[in-house]
Amino acid sequence: MPPKVFPPTAAPALASRARRRTLLALAGGMAALPAAWAQPARAGLMNFPRDFGSHPELGTEWWYITGHADANGRVFGFQLTFFRSRVNATQALQSAFAARQLIFAHAAITDLQGGRQWHDQRIARAGMGVAHAGEHDTDVQLRDWRLQRHPADGRYEARLPATGFGLELDFAPTQAVLLQGDEGHSRKGPQPQAFSLYYSEPQLRASGRLRLDGRTFDVQGRAWLDHEWSDGYLPTGAVGWDWIGMNLDDGSALMAFVMRDRDGRAVWAGGSFRSAAGVRRAFGADEVRFEPGRIWQSPATRARYPVQWTVHTPAGAFGVRSLLDDQELDSRGSTGTVYWEGLCDLLEAPSGRRVGRGYLEMTGYAAPLRM
Repeated sequence: MPPKVFPPTAAPALASRARRRTLLALAGGMAALPAAWAQPARAGLMNFPRDFGSHPELGTEWWYITGHADANGRVFGFQLTFFRSRVNATQALQSAFAARQLIFAHAAITDLQGGRQWHDQRIARAGMGVAHAGEHDTDVQLRDWRLQRHPADGRYEARLPATGFGLELDFAPTQAVLLQGDEGHSRKGPQPQAFSLYYSEPQLRASGRLRLDGRTFDVQGRAWLDHEWSDGYLPTGAVGWDWIGMNLDDGSALMAFVMRDRDGRAVWAGGSFRSAAGVRRAFGADEVRFEPGRIWQSPATRARYPVQWTVHTPAGAFGVRSLLDDQELDSRGSTGTVYWEGLCDLLEAPSGRRVGRGYLEMTGYAAPLRM
């Protein structure tokens, strides 16, 4: 298997490690919660198309698309994420150069046939024509990386030319927006302020081109979009989470997560299942359990990740099986974290029959997560 390569960022203005550390330190300098967000949001808070856009009054936000695509039998996984981070300490500054908002982005392709994952990352302050996150609809840009939603048909257009690879993909909705938690209010812990506003768009039809090591592949596939924004995502005592977003072959959608403490115990859990007919069931904190299976140890960080799971939910028990063990992402050059995120099959338990495909994300294994 070829060694995994984490290419340097292509943005020359951010080549300096010292500059990255400065931006990350600013991002970490969050003040207290705004008064309007010190308590849980009202159920039914979502307002579209406005909430497709950014929410700069809150500390953390991300637009996250994962999926799988086929090019004449060659299977790829792909991931792209744009993050927005509010820097409370600079909000009152008058200078146009003040870093009031930071924009981060990650992109990755998993090449199953080649047995390798490709990854790139970017970071910049918003403004000056370099980076922005529009408030009226999804329109996020970081230099030549962009994710934009077209309001006429709801289609997303992603263009991310990266180092050694690239994504030129369109994502067309086939189902309605899926509100997570209580009508979009997704609890993340026992404390009332530990929550996000969260919706998903599962079963997106993906099409376009992937560029990989000088070759271009025309692809078709399926994708999952998450959009979350929050001021208190990690509950007290949590160091990370395990999360799955799975498009089932019959058109259903499954999301489940658990927030973990240092000893691997669940601090909180949740998720949802929506049938192909559109019947939705939200999961309570005591209704989801992640049972780890086979462990893979990263040769780069020595972190140990469960790359097989059994996930117990009210919709049934499911196996989650990684399609490539080495899908660890070293993003210390942008968001400052190392995490595992990769393409997996969803299996019916206990039969082992494949029923879907999607992504598994595991954070807090290499080091406790900081947000």
